Amino acid sequence: MKRMKASDFDREVLDLFDGYVHGDISRREFLDRAKRYAVGGVTAAALLESLSPKYAEAQQIAADDTRLKTEYVEYDSPQGYGKVRAQLAHPAGSTGKLPGVVVIHENRGLNPHIADVGRRAALAGYLALAPDGLTSLGGYPGTDDEGRAMQRTLDSDKILEDFVAGVEYLQSHPDCTGRVACVGFCFGGWVSNMLAVRVPDLAAAVPFYGRQAPVEDVPKIKAPLLLQYAGNDERVNAGWPAYEEALKANGVDYAAHVYEDTNHGFHNDTTPRYDEEAAKLAWQRTLEFFAKHLR
Repeated sequence: MKRMKASDFDREVLDLFDGYVHGDISRREFLDRAKRYAVGGVTAAALLESLSPKYAEAQQIAADDTRLKTEYVEYDSPQGYGKVRAQLAHPAGSTGKLPGVVVIHENRGLNPHIADVGRRAALAGYLALAPDGLTSLGGYPGTDDEGRAMQRTLDSDKILEDFVAGVEYLQSHPDCTGRVACVGFCFGGWVSNMLAVRVPDLAAAVPFYGRQAPVEDVPKIKAPLLLQYAGNDERVNAGWPAYEEALKANGVDYAAHVYEDTNHGFHNDTTPRYDEEAAKLAWQRTLEFFAKHLR
């Protein structure tokens, strides 16, 4: 079957889907409003299905890839919720300590795609930790729809503190050099911005299409930032001009890239919003940024 691309959909359908996955509209509202774009025997439900992630088809690095040592670990949640479960991966047979990278999921828990991204970071030579912010509710439930519903019941600041604890867990890990960066996507992009605020000794942060930290918190940022935005992402990009002004005013070391004609989620290769050229370039820039600030 032909793999669908963003160009196969009306821009309005992509915007509707963005609203649906971020909780701005319900599934029923998406289906009702998408009916006008369902032509040629294609139903609104089929449109939604074609936009939804196909994890098995897009997996790049299997969980049992012999090039890596991949396991699940737990660390303490600072909010009295017990433990946080996380995937921890690093190159198999590596000797000596490695820099750390915390990989931060979207608004649906540690789904297979973000676990895969964690393994990509590990294959690049890092001790990569991918926590599941839904651990206190039993963890990622197996579908993104359920994961989104679960994550909406949690306070975002609670999840943020669990990721702060993830950075601290890596910094003190016996296999880590103590230098730790983060990369996050969508909700995880916001967390990445906020980790730069919350963790004074964070080595670097790479938010992908994430909401910005409050401008009044920018003076607390010490970590260099690499900010990656989708050109068509009006919702997230609306906050960028004020954020950039604050970054400049406070002398924060940052670089920003806007990938024109791409949609929110362009790095996620499990959905049609994926843009291969932009995703590969953004990931290359991410690894170069980490090499500069972590090695």
